Amino acid sequence: MHSGQTRRSNRVRLAAAFTLLVAVLLAPLGGTGAEGDELYVTILHSNDEHSAILPHSPAVDYHPEQEDPTVGGFARLATAIEGIRKAKEDAGEPVLLFNAGDFLGGSAFGWLAPQGRSAELSLLQKLGYDAVVIGNHEFDYGPDVLAHYLQEAGYPTAHEETLVLGSNIAPPSDHPLAAAGLLQDTGLFQLENGLTVGVFGLIGEDAIEVTYSTGGIEFLHQHHTAREMVEALRTAGADLVVAITHAGLEEDKELASAVPGIDVIVGGHCHTALSKPVEHSNTIIVQAGAHGEYLGQLELVYESATGRVRTRNHETGRPFLVAIDDRFAPHPEVQATVDEYTAALNAYISDITHGEFDDILAPVASSEFVVRNAPPLEETPTGNFVTDAMRLIGGEVIGKQVDVALMANGNIRTCLVPGTMDHSLEKLSFYDIVEAVGLGIGADGHAGYPLVSTYLTGEELYRLLTLAVVLEAFMGNSYFLQFSGLRYTYQPAALSVLEGHLFTGEGLQPATGDEEFMPLERGDQELYHIVTDAYVYTFLPLAAELLPHLTIEPKNAEGEPVPPERVHELFVRHEDGREVKVWETVVLHAAGQPPGEDGMPVIPDYYAQTSGRINPKE
Repeated sequence: MHSGQTRRSNRVRLAAAFTLLVAVLLAPLGGTGAEGDELYVTILHSNDEHSAILPHSPAVDYHPEQEDPTVGGFARLATAIEGIRKAKEDAGEPVLLFNAGDFLGGSAFGWLAPQGRSAELSLLQKLGYDAVVIGNHEFDYGPDVLAHYLQEAGYPTAHEETLVLGSNIAPPSDHPLAAAGLLQDTGLFQLENGLTVGVFGLIGEDAIEVTYSTGGIEFLHQHHTAREMVEALRTAGADLVVAITHAGLEEDKELASAVPGIDVIVGGHCHTALSKPVEHSNTIIVQAGAHGEYLGQLELVYESATGRVRTRNHETGRPFLVAIDDRFAPHPEVQATVDEYTAALNAYISDITHGEFDDILAPVASSEFVVRNAPPLEETPTGNFVTDAMRLIGGEVIGKQVDVALMANGNIRTCLVPGTMDHSLEKLSFYDIVEAVGLGIGADGHAGYPLVSTYLTGEELYRLLTLAVVLEAFMGNSYFLQFSGLRYTYQPAALSVLEGHLFTGEGLQPATGDEEFMPLERGDQELYHIVTDAYVYTFLPLAAELLPHLTIEPKNAEGEPVPPERVHELFVRHEDGREVKVWETVVLHAAGQPPGEDGMPVIPDYYAQTSGRINPKE
């Protein structure tokens, strides 16, 4: 176990700008940091920012000098944090600030990580976070990149300011992530009012299962690890023990039941915005949604005589969640840093697209409607847009018609949301488009899952559809497959495909009619051209391990099987050797739509609804 960290909680604070606004929002505090044997502490917390450094939903709406509907943004968050800290400091009440993981991976800002920049973590340090935990998306670019990311952010020395916790992460001794002190197991905070708070951090089972690349890293059992951490922290003198977890609410409840002595769980992973804590087995569980939309505010009372911990928000009238919106002006110092990262990202995108795109907030297309990514476990317009992009743009780059494209919902992160303000009306920016499909990394070291070109027989395509039905039933929405180039009808209860048809025409497949479709036949040994991304490709052959009757053997154009470890042979590349990324096909598909009167490409009404591709039948 790494030694605990003892640090001052009277940190050097950010400048005092904009604190009056926050003080008004919080209402007068009054009181002191203790009453008799009661000691007060406030825990501020956030989770699952997913590189959402800018205000968003959509980012194109953001205007620093006008009211706008965007949420989040690190510069706004800095103002909110600073105001609460100042008000609490005036009342003599200590504050701790924690992050429950997945601060990396999602928006295009995450693409800077493989290029040697630690934008998200460096900003969390600047905002004065006391501790963060590693989540599954911190591994999006592989554990080697994560190790370098931490080093670039100043670790291990930077633990003196912001602890990075990974109590159940055990890299091999020869792995870069095992470098001395890069990850800590625990931390101790000696607060001014005499309270000692101990923290440790866990990544949960579900988060581990959906981690893209772990590179041989071992993950220790969460409950066994937690028991060891609680015992160690109590022995070291912790009055109050906080577990910072990236596990999801259900796993947090299981942890609270299984491991006595955890007073508070600050959670993440399932993106749940808890308007009030869940109290389970004498443990207070909180979570603050995702993408920086909220800052959690948990006011606690520690009873010295009994060791009991209780919430205090209902006594003060302050909310457990503070919405981060345009009420909070951007903090000037933090905004300057955000602007630096934005300039770096613009330069990077210009370089990798050879100047085709050079401004993340520039409009690529316009749309009169939101291209929806809901409901779960169903065909969606965003799923259709993404897979159409992969099929059509992929075919153009490859120089061969693609028959079918497929993508898992887990890699489609959001809707395509056009702007609503006068300056952004109906505009879809580069940033907002790629946020939907910007995950992963390729063999070229650049962010974004590469497009994979492979071939399956007609029989294997039929098995693929059956596999899609099984994944829907047993694996949840992240594994639900969206398709372009075919349609099928199935019975969910029977886990059976009733019929499938391949689209034989060009362009967008029609929602109705049979003229341009051919039946998908069992036993068909003809090869069909398929595209997917590198992540989905890796689990297609794995189906045979659990379901031998659904064996799928991806092949090259000559019909030769290509195993998962040789997937790089099937990556789609430009003439100059660059990998074609999924996000690139989606941006180009948007930019390639017919122009409107103003010359801007317009997303067709076709994507305002679904088009009969995935059809469940009772």
